[in-house]
Amino acid sequence: MALDKRFKLDFSIGISDINPMDIDQIRTFLGVVAHNSFVEAANRLHVTQSTVSARIQRLETYLGVTLFVRDRSGAKLTLSGQHFFRHAKSFLLTLEQARHDIKLPSRFRASITVGARIALWEELLPRWVGTLRSQSPDIYIRSEIGFEDDLIRGMIEGRLDVSLMYTPQQSSGLQIEHLFDETLVLVTTDPDKPWPNEDYIYVDWGPAFYELHNSYYPNMERPPQVVNIGWLGAQLIISNGGSCFLPIRLAKPLIQTKQLFIVPDSKQFQLPAYMVFPRHSDSIVLQEVLESLRSLAVSERRKIKN
Repeated sequence: MALDKRFKLDFSIGISDINPMDIDQIRTFLGVVAHNSFVEAANRLHVTQSTVSARIQRLETYLGVTLFVRDRSGAKLTLSGQHFFRHAKSFLLTLEQARHDIKLPSRFRASITVGARIALWEELLPRWVGTLRSQSPDIYIRSEIGFEDDLIRGMIEGRLDVSLMYTPQQSSGLQIEHLFDETLVLVTTDPDKPWPNEDYIYVDWGPAFYELHNSYYPNMERPPQVVNIGWLGAQLIISNGGSCFLPIRLAKPLIQTKQLFIVPDSKQFQLPAYMVFPRHSDSIVLQEVLESLRSLAVSERRKIKN
């Protein structure tokens, strides 16, 4: 569908011609899109709601269209807003890539920014980064940790090139690809102690795990401790005694050293791990990175089978 001539962006401008307020308007627009809310966008961007509203209003005035319809359920894109969404992502991605590329030393041909949940950075992705560095030493790599909301927002805003997570949110322009399934096992410091008990720590592995946990333990009372990172759960039970669910690949070394034990006859849960990347990208380097991650996933699936 042809775009209205009134809000075609002029991408022929140079980076030096872009002032910080223009960039803030684009980031704010994408923040509202990501959360369907002016209020939540304000919280995430650490600004006031009036600032968000003012930025969007200035952007709408510049473009000559209305970008959002606001009601009790939040903020929804208008048809013009949907068209602009594609350009906004492209604009910010181009700007971010330019910012990184122009600062790169000559020995690097490109840069890549990878974000992931901390559990996936434990052992798994550091090993992958090492492999990628060996195969492609001329790629500059930036690694980041985040939760699903942060990672998806980073993808939408163009700050991240690829992200790995457990419960990705569908978003226009992003491709979600299943990599492998984590096996979560219930581990304890005292295998002879009846379970469940007051030492159990609930690790928030995301909405998918929450549903599985509730369906298998519908009558369980609220655990006295909750953590949002598996590493923290492991540290707490090792220090103070107790139990929690951990990926088997992380629990194995601790089980082998008898710091932890699998709770007898306990349930194991499958937690899918996904890769998220731009749906349309002509970056050769990104394709190399994606293929490298797919190879990592094949290796992990083989380990799980064995």
